[in-house]
Amino acid sequence: MQKIRYAVVGAGWISQEAFMPGAGLTENSEMTAIVSGSTEKARRLAEFHEVPAVYSYEQYDEMLAADVCDAVYVALPNSMHADYTIRAARAGKHILVEKPLATNIEDAEAMIAAAEENGLYLMTAYRLHNEPGTVDVLERIRAGEIGDPRIFSAIFSFFAAPGNHRLKASHWGGPLQDIGVYCLNAVRHVFGAEPEEVTAVRSHGNGDARFAEVEESIAVTLKFPEGRLAQFIASFGGDSRDCYTVVGTKGSLTLDPGFRFETPMAMQRRNGEEIAFETFMHTDHFAGQTAYFSNCIIGGTPPEADGGEGLADMRALLAIEKAAETGQPQKVNTPPRPTHPTRKMVHEFPLTDKRLLL
Repeated sequence: MQKIRYAVVGAGWISQEAFMPGAGLTENSEMTAIVSGSTEKARRLAEFHEVPAVYSYEQYDEMLAADVCDAVYVALPNSMHADYTIRAARAGKHILVEKPLATNIEDAEAMIAAAEENGLYLMTAYRLHNEPGTVDVLERIRAGEIGDPRIFSAIFSFFAAPGNHRLKASHWGGPLQDIGVYCLNAVRHVFGAEPEEVTAVRSHGNGDARFAEVEESIAVTLKFPEGRLAQFIASFGGDSRDCYTVVGTKGSLTLDPGFRFETPMAMQRRNGEEIAFETFMHTDHFAGQTAYFSNCIIGGTPPEADGGEGLADMRALLAIEKAAETGQPQKVNTPPRPTHPTRKMVHEFPLTDKRLLL
């Protein structure tokens, strides 16, 4: 079987905890290089995962010029996504980049253009688009199991440790960008539409020094076509919680947990007096995502969660941020997406304990 060779760009927690173990489970993908700011850490990870090459950030262009990878996985702070993506595209490499896609619209559009101009695929790392529980909920809604979906409500929170780069404004950190994007992305596909208007309120906590640069919590309301409404709260100041509920005219669906990869998704369906529960197979989200992207590259099929998908969330995120800053509703003007996650995109892999955290 053909294998797509990946260079892991950024050897931080998400790469160590999730991408590297997941990529090792697939049959159509392999890691062939690690690019990191810490050569010692990268070498230890490379030895553990049997990755043949290690490069520093200063050697990134050297790595791209060598025949050591077909694609890069960019897991850097948000402010660095555009630069490393565009350089990879110009060197002829496909790109899987963590969300949010960039920190502004101009950079996001430049990333998309660089990939298109060089005939390459840029995929935003929405791992839940390849996860069975998430897609099952979407397909039940499309099949009319809860009637017309009218209301969406979500909470995503965890307690962010001091010093985390997610708390740095220079990297466009904050709960909205880091975890609120999951809520936003979910509702866009639940309703199969783009938000028209957003409002938001944020809190910097109760004198907590962690939130000097970014908010502790943000509460968002979104208006969608056909009078549908959505709300979500994203927070770095609360206990771990991740769930969402979709209420339709004939019933409701709740996915709880609904966003994190460390726990299996569990669903509650209510139709009148009938209540049903289902727990989905706990699959490796990053293995599924990587296998899907590699299949797209091998088969010449554009990925569903392409750069345009990341750009759609970017437009809404920036409007939400402005609404929170000004206290005024903000319009969002994004054309409807041509595709949404389907069962054909789901890839299921059992979990692995093979990981090294440094």
